[in-house]
Amino acid sequence: MGKRIARSIVEFNRPPVIIGQGAVGGKIEGEGPLAGKFSEIFLDERLGQPTWEQAETALQAAAILHAITAASCTAEEIDLHIGGDLMNQCTATGFALRDENIPFAGVYAACASFALGLALGASLVDGGALSQVSCCGSSHFCSAEKQFRYPLELGVQPTPTAQRTATAAGAVVLSHESNTPQPRITRAIFGNVIDMGVTDPSEMGAAMAPAAWDTLRRFLQGTNTQPSDYDLILTGDLSQIGTQLLHELARQQAGLDLALLHRDCGLMLYDIIAQDVGTGGSGLGCSAAVLCAEILPRMRSGELKRVLFIGTGALLSAISPLQGESIPAVAHGVLIEM
Repeated sequence: MGKRIARSIVEFNRPPVIIGQGAVGGKIEGEGPLAGKFSEIFLDERLGQPTWEQAETALQAAAILHAITAASCTAEEIDLHIGGDLMNQCTATGFALRDENIPFAGVYAACASFALGLALGASLVDGGALSQVSCCGSSHFCSAEKQFRYPLELGVQPTPTAQRTATAAGAVVLSHESNTPQPRITRAIFGNVIDMGVTDPSEMGAAMAPAAWDTLRRFLQGTNTQPSDYDLILTGDLSQIGTQLLHELARQQAGLDLALLHRDCGLMLYDIIAQDVGTGGSGLGCSAAVLCAEILPRMRSGELKRVLFIGTGALLSAISPLQGESIPAVAHGVLIEM
């Protein structure tokens, strides 16, 4: 069973193995830097469905199917699915599983939900409570715009600081064992809610950067490590503005230069110069898809051996900004080692 090595930091004695993953995306994602690395790209962003919400359900179902297939197991062999999305009551996730015989636990930490699912799933597998757990996170540009901003039909122009919500999903299957070398989740950290008073929903990166730094700082201190101990520190998804703020916080508060070792999923999913995506990507599906499409394959190839993955989430609702609330944020993380 995992042991507590510092407050909210767990080290797993039997690190769960990532035995399979799947990543799917929409047309814009398929035109970005990770084109060709997805399990599947959907040129029709409705995925043949009558509504955007149903399209996201189909998107998530496809990612889960790809992960289970890659893991060479069946849905009946999954003890629990931990997943979430950005829609009200995580309906995309629940609906994606209603035709599957898989026990379901929904989680919500906004865009940090996938990292939270990995941390919780790894804890359950390491402790021996469950043998195999699947985790998934998704988002859809059109369903998110409709819920959090404006329906596309209104033609409202985004602000210069806005990020594009990814039409994407990523899923993994965690297991207690594997017959072949696979990436393993060796540690996890659960984040604090950090609120620095940002009130503009178009400034998601600014709202989430302090939470990312708080989690990274506590993890480094609690594990007595330095950024150079990792091949990659991966956040998702601060994009351009949030990444700059994270680097500034690290320099000011700890004298650390993260530029060479840190990358952000919001800047990896898209080409922000060639594509019309504002300051980069956002959405729960952004970090989930980047981890599954790009990072885990690079770990299996031996290119990366230690990756600290920190998912970031802005904990606002569709109405909280209208009520004058600021935007609290949270960041959860897992250490993945090959």
